[in-house]
Amino acid sequence: MEPEALEICPYNPHHRIPLSRFQYHLASCRRKNPKKAKKMASCKYNACHVVPIKELEEHEAACVNRSSVEEEDSFSSLKVGLPSSEQKDNSLNTSPWLPNPDVWNTFVPQKLVCESDTRESEREVTALQKILRPGE
Repeated sequence: MEPEALEICPYNPHHRIPLSRFQYHLASCRRKNPKKAKKMASCKYNACHVVPIKELEEHEAACVNRSSVEEEDSFSSLKVGLPSSEQKDNSLNTSPWLPNPDVWNTFVPQKLVCESDTRESEREVTALQKILRPGE
């Protein structure tokens, strides 16, 4: 079994974390270092990319995950309605406990995952293929 790659924590460079635990460590270390966390921001293409706010725009322009997120259009079918205050249609509200669902805007969720998640799923697929096709 090959050793797992280690990532360096952006909040404390002395921390070396296995990729499989990196997301959990980031959340924990962010809470423990609130002053440093205020100066850092997460990349919109990969939540595990945490960089200083001043470098965020430059990082996102060159992010290795940028093309995969922009090309991936599988979320276009997952549209969720959000109320808008521009127009009101009270006939849609049938429940006294729910707010009036005014006119609905479209919201498309973004995919934010760590590279470790992608690598783990690729390993799982490869392992499953070996089990299903042992002769190959």
